Amino acid sequence: MKWAAGIALLLLMGGCSTVENARARLVRPPATCADQTVSIYFEADSAELTREGRMLIAQAASATAGCRVASVDVLGLADAVGTPAANLELSKKRAEAVAQALSANGLPAAEFRVGAAGDAGALTAKGQARPLRRRVDVTVHLAGRN
Repeated sequence: MKWAAGIALLLLMGGCSTVENARARLVRPPATCADQTVSIYFEADSAELTREGRMLIAQAASATAGCRVASVDVLGLADAVGTPAANLELSKKRAEAVAQALSANGLPAAEFRVGAAGDAGALTAKGQARPLRRRVDVTVHLAGRN
């Protein structure tokens, strides 16, 4: 009977240690500032950010807290549905929408390099459209802590 109480006490004490360690990992800032890369996906023929896209942008911006931002690459892409000119324009609008959202979330707009690829590379070898090209790729290059 006494051994059961002793085991229960050890389990409780071990649980406290685990909770404290988990809390410390959550509260403590990251040791280094590593580059952050995220892809923001869009609906077909749309440059409007989705709810998920806005959440990813907010998470990417918060992941850079306490770090010095060297540059931010924002590249808009489109699938191969439609004309190349329309797809290039759509990929530009997508990149601009993401850049505005990144800026609104505290990233320095002066460091943005915004580009658009249109539908270049959007077809498979068999000529099929790649729907995963409906996105903007963002890479935040970090240069150490503030």
